[in-house]
Amino acid sequence: MDSEADTCRKEVIPRLVEAGWDRAPYAINEQRTFTDGRIVFVGGKARRGRQKRADFILRYRSDFPIAVVEAKSKYKHAADGLQQAREYAEILGLKFAYSTNGRTIVEADYTTGVEREISQFPTPEELWARLSATENLTAQIKDHLLSPTYPDKSKPLRYYQEIAVNRAVQAVLQDRKRTLLTLCTGAGKTAVAFQICWKLWNSGWNAKGTKRKPKILFLADRNVLVDDPKDKDFSVFGDARFKISGGEISKGRDIYFAIYQAIAGNEAREGIFKDYAKDFFDLIIVC
Repeated sequence: MDSEADTCRKEVIPRLVEAGWDRAPYAINEQRTFTDGRIVFVGGKARRGRQKRADFILRYRSDFPIAVVEAKSKYKHAADGLQQAREYAEILGLKFAYSTNGRTIVEADYTTGVEREISQFPTPEELWARLSATENLTAQIKDHLLSPTYPDKSKPLRYYQEIAVNRAVQAVLQDRKRTLLTLCTGAGKTAVAFQICWKLWNSGWNAKGTKRKPKILFLADRNVLVDDPKDKDFSVFGDARFKISGGEISKGRDIYFAIYQAIAGNEAREGIFKDYAKDFFDLIIVC
C-alpha cells in the first residue's frame, strides 16, 4: 500500500513541477519543519512537544512563502489533510492551503473564503495575482516587497520573523504611518528590524517615491540598544551608518542611530531633532 511519502514523490511533486513551482525564482520546500515544538513539563522536566512539519511550502520568492500543501495516501480522501493544511497556513500567515491524495486536490483560498476541488495546482503567477488583488499589491509595491532579505546562512529567519518582516514592509509600502510589532524577549527583534531596513534600502524605496536610498532612524532609550545593533547586525550597511551623539549631526548618510536623550532638548540646549526636517526620515524604528 502506497504511503504518504509515496504520494509526495510519485504524484504531488510531478504536479507541482507541471505547474511551474520548481522554476526559479519560485521554489518548493519539501518536508519543511518550521517549529521546534512547544516546551512542556513532564515530571518536572522540560521536553519538546511535537514539531510542526509541512509536506510542502510553496514560495513565490525564496523568502516569500505563499501556500502550503499536505499530502495523504492515495487510498484516503483528498480532503483528509485539509484541516492540517489550514492550521499550518494560519500559523505561517499564508492565504492558500491545499490537501491532496495525488489524484484530487482540495483548495482552501483565504482570499475568497472558498473551499473547492480543483484538477491541478495553480501556477505561481496565478496565486500572486489572487493575493495581489486582495492585498492591493501594485506592481511598484511588488518590486520592493519581493526584494530579497540579506542572506545569512548562520542565522536564517525563523518563520515568525519572516512573517513580521514581510508584513511590516508591506505596511510601509502601503503608506501605513504606524505599525506595531510585538515580539517576546529572545524572538530576534533586532534581526527583524535589520531585515526590514535591508529590504527597503536595497530595493531603493523612499517615502517620496524618488530614486534614492531611504533615510532610516533607529531609535532606542539606551546606548547598548543602539551600539550593539549598529556594530553587529547593521554592519553590512558600512559607511551608510551614522550615530547621532555628542551634539554631532549628519545629513549625508542613510541609516541613523540615536538614543532619545541625544536628540531631545534640555535646559542647556535645544533638541538636535530640530536640525532635521519633519520629512527627513522616510522610516523611524523605535525599539
